[in-house]
Amino acid sequence: MRAFAALFAALDETTKTNRKIEALTEYFRAVPPEDAIWAVQFLIGRRPKRLIERRKLIEWATEEAGVPGWLFDESYQAVGDLAETIALLLPESSATSPRPLHYWVEHRLLAMRALDDAERRESLVCAWREMSAEQRFVWNKLITGAFRVGVSQRLVVRALAGVSGIDAAVISHRLMGDWQPSAAQYAQLVAKDSGDTDASRPYPFFLAYPLEQAVEELGDPADWQVEWKWDGIRAQLIRRQWRTFLWSRGEELITERFPELERLGALLPEGTAIDGEILPWKDGRPMPFAALQKRIGRKTLGPKILADVPVALVAYDLLESGGVDIREEPLEARRQKLSALVERLPADRIMASPTVEAADWFGIAALRGESRERGVEGFMLKRRGSPYRVGRKRGDWWKWKIEPYSVDAVLIYAQAGSGRRASLFTDYTFALWNNGALVPFAKAYSGLTDEETQKVDAFVRRNTVEKFGPVRSVKPELVFELAFEGIQASLRHKSGIAVRFPRMARWRTDKKPEDADSLETIRGLIK
Repeated sequence: MRAFAALFAALDETTKTNRKIEALTEYFRAVPPEDAIWAVQFLIGRRPKRLIERRKLIEWATEEAGVPGWLFDESYQAVGDLAETIALLLPESSATSPRPLHYWVEHRLLAMRALDDAERRESLVCAWREMSAEQRFVWNKLITGAFRVGVSQRLVVRALAGVSGIDAAVISHRLMGDWQPSAAQYAQLVAKDSGDTDASRPYPFFLAYPLEQAVEELGDPADWQVEWKWDGIRAQLIRRQWRTFLWSRGEELITERFPELERLGALLPEGTAIDGEILPWKDGRPMPFAALQKRIGRKTLGPKILADVPVALVAYDLLESGGVDIREEPLEARRQKLSALVERLPADRIMASPTVEAADWFGIAALRGESRERGVEGFMLKRRGSPYRVGRKRGDWWKWKIEPYSVDAVLIYAQAGSGRRASLFTDYTFALWNNGALVPFAKAYSGLTDEETQKVDAFVRRNTVEKFGPVRSVKPELVFELAFEGIQASLRHKSGIAVRFPRMARWRTDKKPEDADSLETIRGLIK
């Protein structure tokens, strides 16, 4: 645990990419495989589930720290991070644990699953007493299921590639899918020839950047494949060893959630992997994303929901054909093979993503204006000769989205953020007018500059009207333009409206509260 705690501190204290990679590389070279694989697990975002209820964890930490509950609550509000608050309040420790990371995970953390509350408390307190403050902090992060540190999976992959001499794309592929941390798994991860035999394993997804320049600067439109940008669940449908696997972009195996696509998979040739988008699809067109959410939120899928919200796969790319990885082939070649494959399959369950043809970029831009009528978000622009890359790369794939919806809304509630933003009011609730009263409409957390955040924080502190725990009601004086991607009627929201991905587009210092929009205005956007 010493080495892992030191790694966490090194990653947390720098924003320089090279320094992070150096710290990761030093760690992987120094620790045994059984520690390295658990570090990989946590660093790429596969956090353990919280094993102890938050209420009990706070109760036990408060007792061990010997502080009253109100002081813990005040400290937590000031710090904003439960793991850090506990580490700061526990009695000072001169101890340090020499036990390795895998011991603490396998024999202490995961072993808590089989313990009752009394035994869990004893195990947890003993752990705190054995550790240094630095180790406690990381341990608490694991216990709370909130392990995060400023490093991306891409940096972890680069470090592992440097240590092993294996190409980064191969490392990325080996990290995909469902695997269990073990020394043998780490050996396979960094082996020259690991014998990649996992039938279910998906490929790393190729992701596009938002278009950063005028579209005309991309050159001849004939060099680009233009597709509609769909709003669903990015997924890979895989058929290997006579079994079907459906993976989401978040590396969740979701085959059972979509029985229609599982049946479709049975019609695919052996050794096939298709990249596409799962959409709620009925009567030849996509349904709103909200329809798909109804299916996602259900534990069981009865005949009615399957009939009301059928799904289809809009296929973007063919990654594997006949058991052969064809990602290095040019897009136009992969597309021809995909089209030939899809033509033999049920058209109501799978279709190749339609391409758009126009004489010039002006004509393509005109078609883009039809996006909302078609139920799409704009265009994907893909260079015809491009391979299927790993992760987000600039140059070959761009997403050219339509402008978001926007409204002017009034700030009415504020709450402090978490982590480094714990001392600032950064989480806001906004309202719109309805019959002369302000009605809560949406929450937003991003979009302001650091300087603007500081100014809003100062306003909140000067203009608090009431306090509701960590939430402050403020004088309704500030107006912000909120941007969002989707909108729909909702019975769960007081305003009767739900929006997707709201964020602050700009602070409207030129507007007064009475100039903000009304619910009637936004209902018109739904229509």
